[in-house]
Amino acid sequence: MAEQQETQSLISFDALFKNATIGILVTDAHGKIVLTNPFLLTQFGYAEEELVGQLVEKLIPARFGHRHVGHREKFHSQPRSRPMGAGLELFGVKKDGVEIAVEVSLGAYNTGNGDYVIAFVSDISYRKESENELKRLNAELEMKVAERTESLSETVKKLGEQMKEVQAKDSELQRVNGFLSSIWNHAEAIIIATDNEGIIKLFNPTAQQQLGYTAEEVVNRHSLTLFHDEGEVAERAALFSSQLKQEVLPGFDTIVAKARQNLPSELEWQYLGKDGSRFPVTLTVSALRDGDGLISGYLGIAIDISERKQAENELRLALEKERELNELKSRFVSLASHEFRTPLSTILSSTFLVSRYKRAEEQEQREKHTQRIVSSVNMLTDILNDFLSVGKIEEGKIQVRYADFDVKQHVTNIIAEMQGLRKAQQLVEYHHEGDVQLSLDPALLKHIVMNLLSNAIKFSPSGTLIQVDTRCAGQQFSLKIRDRGAGISKEDQQHLFERFFRGSNADDVQGTGLGLHIVAKYAELMNGSITCESELGKGTTFTVLFNL
Repeated sequence: MAEQQETQSLISFDALFKNATIGILVTDAHGKIVLTNPFLLTQFGYAEEELVGQLVEKLIPARFGHRHVGHREKFHSQPRSRPMGAGLELFGVKKDGVEIAVEVSLGAYNTGNGDYVIAFVSDISYRKESENELKRLNAELEMKVAERTESLSETVKKLGEQMKEVQAKDSELQRVNGFLSSIWNHAEAIIIATDNEGIIKLFNPTAQQQLGYTAEEVVNRHSLTLFHDEGEVAERAALFSSQLKQEVLPGFDTIVAKARQNLPSELEWQYLGKDGSRFPVTLTVSALRDGDGLISGYLGIAIDISERKQAENELRLALEKERELNELKSRFVSLASHEFRTPLSTILSSTFLVSRYKRAEEQEQREKHTQRIVSSVNMLTDILNDFLSVGKIEEGKIQVRYADFDVKQHVTNIIAEMQGLRKAQQLVEYHHEGDVQLSLDPALLKHIVMNLLSNAIKFSPSGTLIQVDTRCAGQQFSLKIRDRGAGISKEDQQHLFERFFRGSNADDVQGTGLGLHIVAKYAELMNGSITCESELGKGTTFTVLFNL
């Protein structure tokens, strides 16, 4: 019975070795290849007798071969399990001379026959191509995945046919037992084998580490569905039912539906850890068949792709940010060329006219045009300040400097500074309610008041009243500015605080479309918010509310 159990164990391990969908090779202490699995032979296009006994440099491009000898000898001097060439791009060369990008994980162990190195080789050419294509367009990704999964399916089919021969080779199983044990213990992929009903029969150490379960907790106790999200499985069941033209029930049947029909089954899934954590994997499921071709179980190999997904997301966000910046640059150039033209024309014409008024009695005309020059320069300064403020906000360089001050006196002084902007017979009426002592950033508050009040002045006709109200009550401070001007349409109110947005009825009024965006950001920095109430032809009320 002990011999039967050992034989069955050898058969199981050899089945995993032969069915592994990752290239595996073993070298001795001199770098000679002593064992390869069928998947690696398929990857590189060799027959087993063409590689066994050869130096591992045969699978490495010639331009890297001499350096690899040194790396190999260094590894043998200090052997340990680790990824090969961390942070570097690695390449292999197939029998036909074609180079492929690879990832290699190394493991070392010792037997009575000497020291050996196990290498797990993954062909990542498709991933590299996908990463490059993602920067431009993702159009060819599905085609490449289909080609890859078709190749994988064909390989699994061939491995299944070879299982019949493997079962008869007891002596061969004895020889590779140690190798298979090392592969099982050192593989970086999650490897799970189930019976025909989905009950877990084998659960490798990497699966235990990444999923948080021990083998004792899941073997012969749980189905493979333990690690899958029910909602995702239900969605895939509906999708597969449509694709396969037959009902696929949610559950284990969904996970193995394609493998059962020998269809490519490499898919991206969300795996659930014991602690409730989630991480994305690429899962390849293969049907294990007996000598009569009947399915006796399933083999699932999953690779954690969290880092790759994070890199893809970061790249996507960077591309979106770049597109947004390009759009902002275009809008800035368009706006700047338009907004700078008027004040620059005024400065140019007024400078010319000032030079024409040379007599003493023409002092009044000179002062008039000098004032126009000053006003235009101030206008240009305001535009540039708006651009600089937006830049500082986007870069996070605006710092709030809180201070205690008399808010009533502060707002009164701001209104007094802006008296020169008022149109004929316009009246600004200010009222404060509550405590006058306030703790905010007085400079940012001044910018908010000046921007909202200047808008009220610009968009209100002569002879109208503009009301400014402030109120301190409990832990809140509110600022309200109301005008009786042109008003803002409901459609425009939805975009008021966006960069460079200008209302449909603001074409004749000078402005950059940045003022309200800056006001909203300054309010947000001081734990505040801004709202707008307006009706066309009846005026507008802006309310800024701060939580103290």
